[in-house]
Amino acid sequence: MKSVFYTRFFLLLPWILIVIIVIDIDTKKISVRNTASFYLSRLGSVQQRQVARTTRTSRSSISSAGGKNTTSPPVIYAITPTYSRAVQKAELTRLANAFRQVPHFHWLVVEDANSRTELVSQFLARAGVRYTHLNVFTPRRFKRTGMPRATEQRNLALGWLRGHRGSKDKGVVFFADDDNTYSLELFEEVTTLEMVVGSTL
Repeated sequence: MKSVFYTRFFLLLPWILIVIIVIDIDTKKISVRNTASFYLSRLGSVQQRQVARTTRTSRSSISSAGGKNTTSPPVIYAITPTYSRAVQKAELTRLANAFRQVPHFHWLVVEDANSRTELVSQFLARAGVRYTHLNVFTPRRFKRTGMPRATEQRNLALGWLRGHRGSKDKGVVFFADDDNTYSLELFEEVTTLEMVVGSTL
């Protein structure tokens, strides 16, 4: 009796596995379709936002020609602390390639050094991004394990902003470390959110 049961079981087992695999493949196809449609719909909404932004810009330029009050988009100030190392130029290049695509953008690069280095100065001059190059050295007592990093560089950049911007100048401060990568959608959302919040205040 047991041998008959085991024989039938082992005869049916491959067919059961084949059915499970086929069902799994079909569900993966459905999930891939859903994922693709999700990203395509997001791409469409981004394109619609770009069209809407272009329409808003053209309307604001028309209203400025007519002498009416206009709302200009805020400037995004990205603060990037950096220090000398083998991959420094490569990482700054990756950031510059992204930041070059962002309108109304100002890049504050702050070196952890006693003086501004030639490498970073020449790089920024050719980066094609509006920038300010600063430097401040981090004392050794602040470089211990567990201490926050790049505090002096961020504070210097914030001090520069306080001294070089008017109280009514619209802007967004963004801390962009040089070892990270940033999507252009982030800057679109920041600009849109600032314009919406600024217009409601």
